[in-house]
Order: sequence, then structure tokens, then C-alpha cells
Amino acid sequence: MSAEATPARAEIGLEDIVVTATRREERLQNIPVAVTALTSEAIESSGVQDVRSLTQVVPGFFGGKNIGLFLPVIRGVGSSSVSAADEANVATYIDGVYQPDPYSTFVDLAEVERVEVLRGPQGTVFGRNATGGLINVITPDPSFDLRGNISARYGRLRNDASDVDAKAYITGGLTETLAADLSVVYRKTDDYITDLVRGGNLGGNRIFNLRGKLLWEASDAARFVLTAEYADQDGSTNTTQPFNGNTAGRRFTGAIVPTKAWQSSADTVPVLDFKRFNLALRTRFDLGSVNLETTTGYMHTRTVQVTDSDASNIFLGVVSANEPNINTKSLSQEIRLLSTEPGPFQWLIGLYGFSLDSESGLRILSQPAGPGTVQSSTSLNPTLKTESYSGFGEGTYRLVPQLFLTLGVRYTWEQRKFEQIANGINLFGEASRSFDKVTYRGALRYEFADSANIYATYGTGYKSGVYNFTSTTPTPVDPETIDAYEIGLKVDPLSWLRMNISTYYYDYQNLQVVARAPAGNTFILQNAASAEIYGGEIELTAAVTRHLKVRASAAYTHSAYKDFPNAQGFVPLPIGGNSSVSEDASGNQLTRSPESSLALGVVWNKELANGTFGVAGNVYHSSRVYFDFANRFSQKPYTLVSGELSYTTSNANWRFTLWATNLTNQQVYREIRNGPLTTDVTYESPRRVGVGASYRF
Repeated sequence: MSAEATPARAEIGLEDIVVTATRREERLQNIPVAVTALTSEAIESSGVQDVRSLTQVVPGFFGGKNIGLFLPVIRGVGSSSVSAADEANVATYIDGVYQPDPYSTFVDLAEVERVEVLRGPQGTVFGRNATGGLINVITPDPSFDLRGNISARYGRLRNDASDVDAKAYITGGLTETLAADLSVVYRKTDDYITDLVRGGNLGGNRIFNLRGKLLWEASDAARFVLTAEYADQDGSTNTTQPFNGNTAGRRFTGAIVPTKAWQSSADTVPVLDFKRFNLALRTRFDLGSVNLETTTGYMHTRTVQVTDSDASNIFLGVVSANEPNINTKSLSQEIRLLSTEPGPFQWLIGLYGFSLDSESGLRILSQPAGPGTVQSSTSLNPTLKTESYSGFGEGTYRLVPQLFLTLGVRYTWEQRKFEQIANGINLFGEASRSFDKVTYRGALRYEFADSANIYATYGTGYKSGVYNFTSTTPTPVDPETIDAYEIGLKVDPLSWLRMNISTYYYDYQNLQVVARAPAGNTFILQNAASAEIYGGEIELTAAVTRHLKVRASAAYTHSAYKDFPNAQGFVPLPIGGNSSVSEDASGNQLTRSPESSLALGVVWNKELANGTFGVAGNVYHSSRVYFDFANRFSQKPYTLVSGELSYTTSNANWRFTLWATNLTNQQVYREIRNGPLTTDVTYESPRRVGVGASYRF
């Protein structure tokens, strides 16, 4: 939602942005938090389609993905979880509702008002598992005025694969007090990864997303918004191939080893399907000097996954979550009371409750000695439960006309339960452990000019201990904590220029990290003792002329394990596969955390007689990214380029585009995984080129 721009800014197009990063609506430039806020126009022009794509436009952000799980990283802080009940420590929200299941947080950006990415621990007003920060996707509420849009894009990528993306949105009033909206997304990418075993291709995906809201303006003092969403994804995006040909399968006669990017020789066809149902209710009551707000969220997800263990055509093992699949349900409830009267003191207090139940059916087939030898089969049926309650408060007091002090605190109590059934035998009954923690935050902000302020903050973050869902022992890892110091500057030095700068230092303790087990197809979950992270970001937004807008950012992140003496590692064997080692990773760079990144986005428009011609481009450059504790396996520095040519009719109803993503067809590793049988990789998508059209009414 954009605030009304001043006349000078309106003339050249630089506008204020109002965000809800503090759980109340405030100007982006006025809050002492490092936030990147992208409006729908900025998202469209940069080619961003889902939350993972934010990597290319948000400084300090990396949209990691491990096969079927979304593992975002902000400023070096991120999860390596493989469990449905081990939520990422960079939280994802939709309209302020927490999305706990990492298997289904690939949020498709359909009809979006804006996206806010908060950097640094949000341990007070958000709190839950926001050790590194959070992503908040805000969709528009229904309007009483009839409006809508429909759009379609068609593209091509390698192996003559098609890419289809269709969206529709409509909103309008039903009565004087009721309004509704409906958005639909259908996206289908054909298989484009060459299948060297069966012929044809793999790696495609189909997504269907249906989302609707009902708004009831019961009175001037009462507002209700009910949201329902259904998402269905089917495909084989978890298709892997050996990294540099490293697979134990190559030891055997008849082995097929890929030699180029976007090839596969898996003996088992990979599967990654999920279905998600969300239901949310948001309310707001105007009680005079305060507002009472509530947020209720329910999520139910079902995930099916089948992955080859050695990434070769020789059967050495497979892991499947098929029947039964990964089934997760969660319920959250938040109640907030906020001050609304003008004055030197603004405050909010709240209560939060959360529960999650997850059941998984894992079948692990192993034949490590190769064809014709003994095959073993193990079934794991873990059940994990989480129950959490917290209370929080935060207030801002104006000490003098230009100086503001913010203090916040949150208390969290959490209980985790774990039960493991292996081959039909309950190994230890129900294990249970409780955790509690007080997190807090302080900020001092000084407005040294009408459009400039400097701030300093200290805050803490926390994630409770968790269980390893592939473990056969009832022992959780310890909680992880973070102490964060930050100094920032937000300034509009000219009417057409905005500049935000932040620098920070983190003391990160008991990192929860995941690696493949030394043998078999399970995982180990351990604590890395400590890490040190420091760096900074700069963001520039310039409306250079009425026709030209530029957005640029840069980030530097020094992230290193201070003390990690017993890291699980793997060393490639000459005959293929890996040897398991325990090694000291102290001093090494954190995984999925590039030291530096740069982004540049440009939008230029030229008015013609019957419409407007537009050119938009986005360039993103990343330094080297490591994917293992020993820094042995990495993606070298790379650059991604996307762009769009557009024509918009004079009445702004029709828009036609010619677009491209990964224009230079860079071969970028999305993930590198190590295990005893292989080091395998998945690639980001190759070049896509296509056309599009949209109509607004």
C-alpha cells in the first residue's frame, strides 16, 4: 500500500511506502528496522514469480532450497532442515499469518500488494523462529469497487519445453458491508531436464493456486477478513545429477554418468507433489483509544516425495515419502492490543499460541553393494508435535521532538514431542522436552532532518530445540540464539533519491545444522557451537526522470563458524561416492551465504501516440556460495540477467510483453548435497524466453 506522495515526488514518481513490519502501519523510512519493501509494480518489473526469486532483488537474502524444502537465508542466518516439523529460522508469513511447513512455503506471487523482507532477528512482535528475519507477503483485501485483471505468459526453454503462466483476479462489493475477491494461478513448466535412462525429459512442474477473501465491514468500528486458499503442485523439480560425476554408481558396469548441466540418469523417477489448504481470519475492532486485532491461521499440507539416493541409473538406494506421505497440520492464534491516539508514547501488547502435528511415512531402500546383492528396507514413521505460547509487548516513546526510544520484550514457552516407529516397532514411546526463553529488543532513532534518520538497535533471537525426524534416539538438539547489533541510516537526500544503509554484527550460538549420516540414507542434526557474522547493505531508489527509475543494492556478509570442531563432512573417493569424515569447520564460511551480492534494476518508459513503450531489466551478481561445512563444494560467482519489453495502451487496460529470465543461460547450482553414495546437485532453471499479455478493468 502506497501512501499519498508529495507533489514534488508525484511529479517524478518517487513515493512513500507504508509497511507493517512493526505490526502497525508506518512509513518505511520511519522505522528502525532494515526492511526491503517491494510493491507489486517493482515485483512485476523485476521478473520475480515466487519468494525464492527475491534473491535477485533483496540484499543479504538467499532463497535456498533443499530438494523439497524452502530454506531461506538472511545475512548468513538460515536453516538446513529436512524435517516438516523443524520450521526454518527465517519465517514466512502471508498477510501476517505464520506459514510453518517448509515443504509448502513456495509462495507464488499472484495478486500481491507488496512483499516485506525484514533483516535481522524479529524476537518481539513476530518472535516465532525469526532468528534471521522474515518474509511477509501482503495480498490486497477485497474492494467495494469492481476491478480485476487477467494475464497470461507463454515461454520456451531447453529441449523445446513450454512454460505457461496464467493468472486472474477479480474483486468487488456484494452488499454495502460485504466485499469479496478471488485470485487464480495456473503455472506449468514442461519437463526440460534430459533423461539419459528412459529417454524424454524430467524436471517439470504444475502449480494450481486458488485464493479468495471475504471482507465484512460490520460497522465503522469492526472489520473481518476471512481468507481461504488451496494450492496443488505436481512435478519432478527434485531431479538431481552427480556433481562432477561423483556417484558410487559409476563403479558398476552399465553406469550412465551425466556430463552436462540439466541432465539426469536416476534409476528412479523423482517425484515432488504437495497439496496445501490454508484458512485465516483477521479481525480489527476500534475501541476508541486502542485497537483490538486478532489473527487466526490454519494450515494442512500433504507432501509426496521420491528421490534417488545415488543420482545414477544403478540402483543403490531410494528414499520415498509416498504412502503414507508427509502430513502436517498447524493452528495459530494471535491477539494484539494497539494504541491509536496521537502522542509521545505508542505501544502494543499481545498473546500468541501455536500448535503443529506432523506425521511422516519414510521408506528407505538400500543396496550399497550394487545389483545382485542384498537389499535392505527400512520404514520410519515419525510423529512430531509442537505446542507453543508467548506474550509480547513493544513501545516507542518520543524523548524529545526528534529522538525516539523503542523497547520490546517477548516470553516464549514451547514443548516438542517426538515418537519414532521403525519397521513397525515403537522405539522409545513418546519423547518430550520443553523450552522457554525471553527475547528482547531496544532501538534508538534520531530524526536529524524531515526526511532523514539514523538508528541503532540491539535485539535477540531464539529458536527452540528440535528433534531429528529420521533419528532412532529421543534426543533433541539445543536451542539456537542470536545477539544482534545494528546501526542504520534512512535518508531521502533529494526529492527523487532514497538511500538506506545498514551495518550489523551478530553473535550466533548453537546453530542447528543438518547433514547426511555417514552411512545409509538418513540425516544427522547437530549444533555448530558458534558463528560470527557482520556486514552491511545499501539500497538506492532513484526516480531519475519521469520516465526512468533505478533500483540498486549491494550487500557484504562476513559469516564464519567460530567454533565447529566436529562437523560432519564427506571427501570424494576416486572410485565414486564419498568417505565420511569428522572435521573441524571452525573459520569456514557459513553455507548458503555469499560474501557479497549486487543487484541493479532499471525501468524506462516512453510515451507514444497511442500508448507507452517500456524497457525493464534486472541484473544480479553473487560471489561464491558454499553448500558444505568444510567449504569443499561450492557454486562459483555468477550473474543472472532478466528483462522485459512492454507496450501499454493509452487507457492502461492492455499490456503486452516480451520477456526473458536467465538471459545468458547461466548454469547455477541451486543446491549441492553430500552423502556416502554421491554428491548430487540441482540446477536453477535455464534461460526462458516468452511473450505475455494482460488486461485490467
